[in-house]
Amino acid sequence: MADTERRGAAGELRWGSRGGLALVALWLLAGALAARQAAAVLRQPPERRLTDLAAWLGDQGVLEVSGPLYDGGTFTGTPFSGMVLRPLANAAEQTLGVAWTFGTLLLVVALGLVAVTALPGPAGRGVRLAAAPVAISLLVLSVPVRNTFHLGQTSIIPVLLVLCGLLYAARSPRGAGTAVGVAAALQPTVLLFVPLLWTTGRRRAAAVSGGVFAGCTALAWAVMPSDSWTYWVHHLAGAGLGAPADAQANQSLHGLLLRLGLRGPLEIALFAALAGAVAVVGLRRAARYALDGQLLLAAALTGCVAVAVSPAAWQHQQLWILLAAVGRVGRRSGDRLVWPVFLVLVMTLDSTALVPHIAVLAPLGENAPLIAALLASCVLPFVSRSSPLWDAPERSGPLSRPNLMLELLLIRVGYWLYSLIRSLAPDGRELAEAHGRQILAIEDALGLDVEHWLNHAVVRAGPLEDAMNSYYSSLHFLVPIVLLAVLYVRRPVTYRWARTSLSFATLLGLVGFWLYPLAPPRLMPGLGYVDTAHGPQNFDDPDFGVLTGISNQYAAMPSLHVGWSLWCAVVIIRITPNVWLRVLGALHPVLTTVVVMGTANHYLLDAAGGVAVVAAGFGITRLWLRHGPAARAAEQPVEQGEEQGQRAERAGPPEAAPEPAGTEGGEAAPEGESAPAAVPRNPGP
Repeated sequence: MADTERRGAAGELRWGSRGGLALVALWLLAGALAARQAAAVLRQPPERRLTDLAAWLGDQGVLEVSGPLYDGGTFTGTPFSGMVLRPLANAAEQTLGVAWTFGTLLLVVALGLVAVTALPGPAGRGVRLAAAPVAISLLVLSVPVRNTFHLGQTSIIPVLLVLCGLLYAARSPRGAGTAVGVAAALQPTVLLFVPLLWTTGRRRAAAVSGGVFAGCTALAWAVMPSDSWTYWVHHLAGAGLGAPADAQANQSLHGLLLRLGLRGPLEIALFAALAGAVAVVGLRRAARYALDGQLLLAAALTGCVAVAVSPAAWQHQQLWILLAAVGRVGRRSGDRLVWPVFLVLVMTLDSTALVPHIAVLAPLGENAPLIAALLASCVLPFVSRSSPLWDAPERSGPLSRPNLMLELLLIRVGYWLYSLIRSLAPDGRELAEAHGRQILAIEDALGLDVEHWLNHAVVRAGPLEDAMNSYYSSLHFLVPIVLLAVLYVRRPVTYRWARTSLSFATLLGLVGFWLYPLAPPRLMPGLGYVDTAHGPQNFDDPDFGVLTGISNQYAAMPSLHVGWSLWCAVVIIRITPNVWLRVLGALHPVLTTVVVMGTANHYLLDAAGGVAVVAAGFGITRLWLRHGPAARAAEQPVEQGEEQGQRAERAGPPEAAPEPAGTEGGEAAPEGESAPAAVPRNPGP
């Protein structure tokens, strides 16, 4: 009883507390993201916003639904969805755009609030208050919602109607059935929720859903017979309307098979077989989780089935996939983040951000939403509420190895963000060249301006020039990647420390790129530097340089080539007692400094900047490990530990056990430190 009272008290947030301030910040962030999305739509010219809605506009700039819906080839909704727009027939186009945008925004907010209400209990008021702005923020950032805003689609309405119907199916079967039936009339694949209602004991709601769908469709046939014939018969429930079905935006099994080159009866038969299998497996799993009390997850899985089996599942129709992030996967606490992080990345980022630019991996990125939908609906073993792992997963302590999939996801997306931010950093030529002259003046005053002499010495030695170019282009990435892989396999504790320090150092480097855009020596006109990799530059051309159109070439301060090589040296010296390996590690930043100057890519002060950001990265990591969330969690008293100690004391002394010599993966403590017994001196984040 006392434990329940403590949990209830912890769930309440006081506005003056740290939790209350965090809640305010979350709502402010959600409001800012929503306002930004609305502004992004409204500041577009009228002809470029709400492009699907524009199909309804007549010559006078008002909505008209009297003509054929499908003659223009842009409208893909049901005849019933066209019929319900009649009340807007007298709205002016400009007013309609503003009203439609803010109306869609209100629907997104409502969907976020309903989704939080559908979370499986028990959940404290504080948890739901914090979950609401997070849900709204993720919805606004997601590709389906952004696409809905841009096109002026109505695809949020069926999702909202279905969630409301599932929530209140037991309390009001007729109202729930009506909501699902109307949603199916707007988006026919929603009919898959009828068998979900039936198999979970909501048979009256299922019957009402089918009746309402039939009634709405019949009404549309009576009002718009020609359009209804076109949609339901000629195009077989809309199949083939809109963009070509093999477009990448169509994330259904049908679209995937077409992109793989299958056509004709073979493709249709294979699609029917796969769709049937996915529907059977997915709906059975959805029913099981609905009976388990996870209604939001059940709705998401059914929606994922709808995405996969639909002839066309465009971006604005893929919102169901994001909702599947509510499912809990994994035995360890550290594994629980993999699925929601993966889904959020898939549903918010472009495919190029998810996988490297390797041809064999391109299909994975291009079909990531469909892969996520299939994993959710048919594969992943989500934790049941009756399982002891629901509230108490096995703890992933600081001595355990981090989840590999999560690490790879974060590394890939982190590098993509690094490249994006670097490319967006200020790159004005005049300012960058002015900073270059500042650097050269400082080095001249200090007697450190050796770059010009070294660059020409390298150019005169042809083999040395080739060797330096290879060193510059390859080892910058290869050595850190190999080190991180070795640390992950052999020394998970050191891996956590090393990857955190490298992340902080890289983040500080990005700050330097923004605050101090700098032209490297090879892009300084009139000074005689030779670009050993790309040849001479035509400085009379405003867009000179082979790479200036690809990435920001004025991100020279600090030199992360030198910084990352110094990080490698520190890690190598820390983890190995081998003298020769330590010598090679220490030589790596020295050689890198010579190479970046010899190839005219950096100044000596850039190298000093790289050293500074890495030193700062190690310092911030030390503070993080001492005072961050993991350290605070380790310092909190754990009542379970006290109870276990009391039970052990009553049971008598345990059998003698050897002193721990390391951690998972066979890692021994670094030199000069004692081996950790239970919690490391610097627990990882």
